[in-house]
Amino acid sequence: MTALDRTPAADQVLRPWQDPALPVVERVDALLGELTLEEKVGQLGSRWIGNEMLDEAPEPDADTLNVAPMQDVFAASGTVPWEEAIRHGIGHLTRVFGSAPVSVAEGAAEVVRLQRAVVERSRLGIPAIVHEECLTGFTTYGATVYPAAIAWAATFDPDLVERMAAAIGRDMAAVGVHQGLSPVLDVVRDYRWGRVEETMGEDPYLVSMLGAAYVRGLESAGVVATLKHFAGYSASRAARNHGPVPMGRRELMDMILPPFEAAIALGGARSVMNAYADVDGVPAGADPWLLTEVLRDEWGFTGTVVSDYWAVPFLATMHAVAGDTEEAGVLALTAGIDVELPDRLGFGQHLVERVRRGELPESLIDRAARRLLAQKVQLGLLDPGWTPERSVATATAGGVDLDSPANRDLAREMAERSVILLDAGTALPLLGAGRTAPGRVAVVGPGADDPRTFMGCYAFPNHVLPRHPRLGLGIEAPSVLDALRAELPGAVISHERGCDVRGADRSGFPAAVAAARAADLCVAVVGDLAGLFGLGTSGEGCDAEDLRLPGVQGDLLAELFATGTPVVVVVVSGRPYALGDAHAGAAGLVQAFMPGEEGGAAIAGVLSGRVQPGGRLPVQIPRSPGGQPGTYLQPPLGADSHGISNLDPTPLFPFGYGASYTTFEVGDLRISETEVPTDGEFTVSVSVRNTGGRAGSEVVQLYLHDVLAQVTRPVRQLAGFARVHLEPGESTGVRFLVHADRTAFTGRDLRRIVEPGDVEVFVGTSAAELPCRGSVRLTGPTRHVGRGRRLVTPVEVGSNDRGSGQGGADAGQS
Repeated sequence: MTALDRTPAADQVLRPWQDPALPVVERVDALLGELTLEEKVGQLGSRWIGNEMLDEAPEPDADTLNVAPMQDVFAASGTVPWEEAIRHGIGHLTRVFGSAPVSVAEGAAEVVRLQRAVVERSRLGIPAIVHEECLTGFTTYGATVYPAAIAWAATFDPDLVERMAAAIGRDMAAVGVHQGLSPVLDVVRDYRWGRVEETMGEDPYLVSMLGAAYVRGLESAGVVATLKHFAGYSASRAARNHGPVPMGRRELMDMILPPFEAAIALGGARSVMNAYADVDGVPAGADPWLLTEVLRDEWGFTGTVVSDYWAVPFLATMHAVAGDTEEAGVLALTAGIDVELPDRLGFGQHLVERVRRGELPESLIDRAARRLLAQKVQLGLLDPGWTPERSVATATAGGVDLDSPANRDLAREMAERSVILLDAGTALPLLGAGRTAPGRVAVVGPGADDPRTFMGCYAFPNHVLPRHPRLGLGIEAPSVLDALRAELPGAVISHERGCDVRGADRSGFPAAVAAARAADLCVAVVGDLAGLFGLGTSGEGCDAEDLRLPGVQGDLLAELFATGTPVVVVVVSGRPYALGDAHAGAAGLVQAFMPGEEGGAAIAGVLSGRVQPGGRLPVQIPRSPGGQPGTYLQPPLGADSHGISNLDPTPLFPFGYGASYTTFEVGDLRISETEVPTDGEFTVSVSVRNTGGRAGSEVVQLYLHDVLAQVTRPVRQLAGFARVHLEPGESTGVRFLVHADRTAFTGRDLRRIVEPGDVEVFVGTSAAELPCRGSVRLTGPTRHVGRGRRLVTPVEVGSNDRGSGQGGADAGQS
């Protein structure tokens, strides 16, 4: 039987590692025993053939684009030729679909070509794992662009996120992709950071619930979910990409690590990617405490740790903790990284020489290879029926539509649920009861007719297609202007850009102001255009000096306000901006966090009133550009200091906030116990009523506060939530089941504890709107808790709830 012919005849005996009837561990042991040292090391590497496509393509002027030449930023020099890279086998193939615009058929053919080479030209014919990016959908040409992760967070709906991730996973699996490099579980600590758009907000519990849901969805399709960036990346000094993280272990353990732990324990994630950052001087990629003691020994993680792209050589070239790339490979392997991405640099055959010289234990090679091979067994790559052709059979048969109607329906649902009404003002909804529809509407601003502003920096149209401008977006994505023309067929709609997203050019101001002055209503669409490494206003390497709207967009708004025409401001962005001035002058204010390809219709629907807004803020909206803490999770000295500082940290709109075209009332707080032991639980119940005239959804939120603790604790912290849909006049009950573990924190000795004492309980509709308040006393001894502690707050919604009511409820019961 050849390496490729894996369907055995009746008289052929399977090798043990090929036998699906054997346990995974036995198959891996058998294969590991057959591999030479060179072949074991071969499994720890990867190859990015697609990266060379960047050199072959004509290079447009990067200054006019929103994408940086990746080979200029992360030079791939030093990678070995393809034939040499696969001579002893290889672990991963990098971004076959995601490096250049290829059709499904072309990408599938390339997967077959590369996999066939891997299998035929290595001794035992072990296929590679194919991985791709999937943060806003499958990052490839023509695939659905879903909202950015910060918009998922605005839905407060884990069930919806899980369904989206399952759809993404099915598309990837159908074309031979085994692993997705998502979700991003970084908790926002400073809004100026460029990658805020890739996160799910500033609260570790919200990120935990949504992150675990994404993992469940992707893994349900058989695609390995990769948690990133482990850990601390989002807390860099001054929010500078790749900047050092001045954070102690207590903050890391309480604010940064919980989402990763939850995604493993509740989601079943099978891979983790290390962060680029160094935390308190120790790079994550060379930290055995993080990658081995915490991740594996404490949490019981058994999957693979893959390096972020070029993170291994960065230990030498950026962090300066290794003398060269080879030494960097030893540090990373020792710490716990199993596979180097996107190319083999530090994990080269020099590791073989070090083992043979007695400088490196072979057990470290075996440890990493065992984990990677176990994943290949789980994925079916070592089964007798696997072939490169069969791995993409659905794609080659023409049965894959990467932007199917079902996908678009899901993208539309996600977009509509994520748009946040900050203030209806005097103008919204445009088609409300008793309101005269505007006859003349001026739609202005740099985001008005550019659907790229709906998409994150890892969406294919912003990530790769700027290098191929003749191909357009590769998908249908109506702009806000297009959508408003469809939404308001009776209106006369004019359009002026006014200015670019960034830059100081004001030459378009007069035309925009004239259009607004001549209209009954002006809709101004401002915000971000995502890019890479400084060539966008949001995205990787696109950090902000402050939280003013980029460029001269704020000045444009000021001139529009001065016309006297009512101006509805729509902010389409990847981070929250300081909107104090915009709020003061606007006749309506809407926040849309990069809502994806269906974002135009979702925004237009919210403006008209066809869509009942239900998004909630996963971050705060600052009032002014500076002096604003990057998270609501502040201890007493980080909250309002009552005149001790002249800087007011109060946000313009708080975490969890979102308005609606109806009204809700939350009340009737009941707490089951006044005292519970430190290993006990209690219930918190409230009623919620739709007191307005339209059906709508409210997100009921539970917050806790430890009144007196051995270390400072947040003034309040989200501990549970439930999205509840109610018809006009309808009410229901919401019941949170709170275990004492949900009050746990890292004590002075850096051990996680549940401490006796009073805990304040708050329930409401945002971190600032908490009409229901009570308290519980925890009694008994201080408990040390770790693996196995309760990570979620289950939620029950009353039987008369006519909507799903499943956001917090499902998340809490998983």
